[in-house]
Amino acid sequence: MSAAPEPLPTARVAALEQDAAAERWLVRSLWSEQAVGFIGGAPKSCKSWLGLELAVAVASNTPCLGRFEVDQPGPVLVYLAEDSLGQLRRRVEGLCRARRLSLGALDLHVVTAPSLRLDVEADQARLDATLTALRPKLVLLDPLVRMHRLDENSSADISGLLGLLRQMQRQHATAIVLVHHMSKRSRAQPGQALRGSSDLHAWSDSAAYLGRRRDRLRLTLEHRCAPAPEPLTLELCGGDDDARLEVSDDNDEHDAPDREPPPTPLADEVRRLLADAAEPMARVAIRRALRVNNHRLGQALLRLEHDGVAERAAGGWRLATTVPA
Repeated sequence: MSAAPEPLPTARVAALEQDAAAERWLVRSLWSEQAVGFIGGAPKSCKSWLGLELAVAVASNTPCLGRFEVDQPGPVLVYLAEDSLGQLRRRVEGLCRARRLSLGALDLHVVTAPSLRLDVEADQARLDATLTALRPKLVLLDPLVRMHRLDENSSADISGLLGLLRQMQRQHATAIVLVHHMSKRSRAQPGQALRGSSDLHAWSDSAAYLGRRRDRLRLTLEHRCAPAPEPLTLELCGGDDDARLEVSDDNDEHDAPDREPPPTPLADEVRRLLADAAEPMARVAIRRALRVNNHRLGQALLRLEHDGVAERAAGGWRLATTVPA
């Protein structure tokens, strides 16, 4: 006769450890602490450059893109499946030169194995052992497509792989960044254009999406539990010896007269809808009125709550009693 199964561990809610802050960052406003997610974009959109920029920032405690402060510096582990080790060294050396950092002092570690397969148990075990030894603050894996032979369109295949990475993230208290390709199809949210199963977008805690429009490179950020900053224009600067991504001066409105007017932000649409409502509106009612998906609406409501514009009430959401001007 088999033994009775052991119950799952439980605790009363009041006994749970309280977060020190509502928003905790690895890199402020750019990547949440211990977040899993993607750097996504079409081919040749500087995804690897952004990944290495993020890695060097965390490993050196210097601002990412010269703008985003690092809140949790520490060791970083990277694996670039499509770059030779010599190419990787040259790229990182250039980023260090641009920052006036010593390459030898950089706490950045490179997986030198010729291949890493996330769908192979032996490689999973070796990666787990590496994380145990290094205890990195950030793991960069680039690109995802070169690290498995699963069907990316299969929810069953992809959910298993993402579940494994989520388990490693929690066990080792690290952030995991996957570089992945996006289709060219226009979507309401950039993450919906990630190639493969919709589970990929749903899995992300933080994400950075790169896209080109004319000769400009546009960075759009997304967070599960925090408002995202406005999209930024980036450019690849420097020469062969100090190439790096930087925030472009084109982010100033007066420097971009040829841009199309941006669409009305969803947060503003929600604010107007709540202002016209006689009583608190349920989230499902807001979704139906604005015809927006639940994840995007959640981000807009979080932004309004964070800014003191909207608040939760019995029956749904309403404008805050005192709305900021």
